[in-house]
Amino acid sequence: MNKLVCEICPHHCHLGPDQAGLCRARGNVDGQIKAINYGLITSLALDPIEKKPLYRFYPGSLILSIGSFGCNFRCPFCQNWEISTAAKDDLGWRQLSPQQVVELALELRSRGNIGIAFTYNEPLVGYEFVYDCAELAHEHGLQNVLVSNGYCCQEPLQQLLPLIDAINFDLKAFNDQFYRKIGGDLETVKNSITSAVESAHVEVTTLIIPGENDSELEIEALASWLASVKRDLPLHLTRFFPRYKCSDRAPTDIDVLRKLAEVARTKLDYVYLGNC
Repeated sequence: MNKLVCEICPHHCHLGPDQAGLCRARGNVDGQIKAINYGLITSLALDPIEKKPLYRFYPGSLILSIGSFGCNFRCPFCQNWEISTAAKDDLGWRQLSPQQVVELALELRSRGNIGIAFTYNEPLVGYEFVYDCAELAHEHGLQNVLVSNGYCCQEPLQQLLPLIDAINFDLKAFNDQFYRKIGGDLETVKNSITSAVESAHVEVTTLIIPGENDSELEIEALASWLASVKRDLPLHLTRFFPRYKCSDRAPTDIDVLRKLAEVARTKLDYVYLGNC
């Protein structure tokens, strides 16, 4: 059986005919690796830009936010697990072409929309659709926003970055053991952040999970590394709430979150609390 290799993320799934990858959104279709979820929209809303969260990119504006299905991580705490763990036949969707997405974004300009945000599930597993939409959006003067886990190979990321105006990277933790548990590695995400700050507005979000990534030493190391990339790079420390396979855990203690923010602020200019 001839297998093809998906080159979007470091999993490099080897896929036989009609086989989907770990993300469930990409597969070997008719002898080519394609995005199975191309144009299949499961989530669509006109959101405040701050919900991405982006606090220092067109604050007070709205953005058309779209999502599909699939993800190349397996986070037991995922807030959108219904779509991130799904395959094509697991849920409802509507099909939109890049032209239709851009037309909708343009129609919503009268309501304060500035562009398109690719979010909700991991957008880069639907790489081709994101690229096609972003290219067309730029032709019409729209802003492109990516909300991503950053687990992407450098070549496709570098090809996409000229079309992306702002990114919020979900930096899950600052230890590789945590990343191995969810199916990734820290270094790849760090490389994505470092690459993106050269061409796009970047903000970073870390969900603080009790007993997992909430030590002051870890947050100090995380903030120190971000500061070495760019001291004014905004960091969002967000409160965990029980969800998916972590529904038996308590929410993050707000006092702990505030203390971690104080630690991060010794290194970074902008640190925000979320979900409080």
